[in-house]
Amino acid sequence: MKTGTSVTLGFATMATAAVVPALSSASSLSATVPTVHLCGDSTMASMSGAIQGWGQYLHYSFDPSKYNIVNSAVAGRSARSYTREGRFAAVLKDVQPGDWVVIEFGHNDGGGLSKDNGRSDCFGAGNETCATTYDGKSETVLTYPTYLKQAGAAFLAAGAKLILSSPTPDDVWSEAGKYSWGPDRFSYYAMLAAQELGGTKAGVYFVPHGAYAAQVMKNLGSDVVRKNYPQDHTHTSPFLADYMSGAFVLGLTCGTSELGKSTLNSTAALSATALGNCISYNSTVPL
Repeated sequence: MKTGTSVTLGFATMATAAVVPALSSASSLSATVPTVHLCGDSTMASMSGAIQGWGQYLHYSFDPSKYNIVNSAVAGRSARSYTREGRFAAVLKDVQPGDWVVIEFGHNDGGGLSKDNGRSDCFGAGNETCATTYDGKSETVLTYPTYLKQAGAAFLAAGAKLILSSPTPDDVWSEAGKYSWGPDRFSYYAMLAAQELGGTKAGVYFVPHGAYAAQVMKNLGSDVVRKNYPQDHTHTSPFLADYMSGAFVLGLTCGTSELGKSTLNSTAALSATALGNCISYNSTVPL
């Protein structure tokens, strides 16, 4: 697929990707169809100007008569701060049986607690805790997978199904035009949390979004990708955010969830674009 072509892939139209569509709000949902709730940071969130999050394009991939899409991602948040600010709790109030919740964090979850910014999680993959003071208040900080599991368990109890997604990568191309990417610990933590919540038998799925996003950026090439990180190495232009949404959808269709079977595009149609092919383990692991 060539840059700038107007090929409608279902997840967006490339020539018009800069026009950000309006998504449903919780107060304007169809009560007769399930909702896909998105929880994440700026790489998913509704942004403005030269940058955009991929969540704004997800509704292109679903029939609006069958699914509502609500983007509750907020810039600058981590699993910890999204929890502390009551944002998971706010989404939970709107969740109905049969809904889906997608959770993707990681960009703001590292950094350590020596100079606590209110976002860094306690390091570890288990039930470790860290004591800190943030904004003048004592806080017990949990690990990344613990925050995901706490929120996920609440959504499951409300009758929703859950997708834990690995973070979208930063720009995978160096200034010298060299490609480099590998999964970070948050990718592992998200998959671990999905497993520990019970996996597919419990209605929990893992999408290796980072791997699919890196794959499409590799296929697009250095020149195209670097031009579409207009602000820094993390925040994408609308054009590239659209591809990041497509990468998530490809990960869905290559997986085993019912939501993946409900997208407007088939796996074959998506794979015929710059998105690339299914990653082999994505269709074989029980997630």
